[in-house]
Amino acid sequence: MVNPRKKPKFLRAMWEAYKRLQKVKWRRPRGSQSKIRKKLKGKRKMPSPGYGAPKELRYLHPSGLKEVLVYNVKDLEKINPEKEAIRIAHQVGKRKRKEILKKAEELKIKVLNPQRV
Repeated sequence: MVNPRKKPKFLRAMWEAYKRLQKVKWRRPRGSQSKIRKKLKGKRKMPSPGYGAPKELRYLHPSGLKEVLVYNVKDLEKINPEKEAIRIAHQVGKRKRKEILKKAEELKIKVLNPQRV
């Protein structure tokens, strides 16, 4: 169910030359003589719409389930356990988190971030 295709790592131009660029995400090359911008053969690949995932796989968790943000126990009633998994919101406290985890276990709903109890 998860996209099996491999995509190249889109790395910023000249990232290997400067240590400060090694953790920087993709930036489009804009130089007039840039080999990557010109898409020359043998040079690094540039992101383009063709690398996108199929529509049915977009916005899915790697487990293949759709992520739903949950704030309270009442939100669990709307969840379909076969197609959706929950992520407990960051601002939910310990007491309410315990209640949500207990209810999710009863309903057999997968919780993506159960650790903070």
